[in-house]
Amino acid sequence: MAQITRQKRLETALETLYRGVEGIQATVIVNVDGLLVAAYPPGDEENPHENPTSSPQVAAMSATLIGLAERTLGRLAQGKLQRLLMEGEEAVMVVYPAGRASLAVLAEKNARLAPILPAVKTAAQEVADILGN
Repeated sequence: MAQITRQKRLETALETLYRGVEGIQATVIVNVDGLLVAAYPPGDEENPHENPTSSPQVAAMSATLIGLAERTLGRLAQGKLQRLLMEGEEAVMVVYPAGRASLAVLAEKNARLAPILPAVKTAAQEVADILGN
């Protein structure tokens, strides 16, 4: 049997989350250095709006936000970061730590978060397991 690469496993996890939970528009895994690890739907340079989270700039900003949130909670002695939730006028972004990476999901503004949050949390743990951290 052919061995499935770690990259393919990550892409499959993102696709499963994207297709399995209503309201999710895009998913991305970013490492702690702000580098894009995987995205679904895959980025398309000719159509950057297909998955706006897959740009290198968004990856770097996501890593910075996670780092700031973790330091802020640490400074306030409030424990480890569980998730970061940002609500904009047109969408909601939720970011979960995933070992030495983060899983960010862009959801429709009016999407029900009740099914999205636990699904993303579970996927973040899967990503951490795949990455071995």
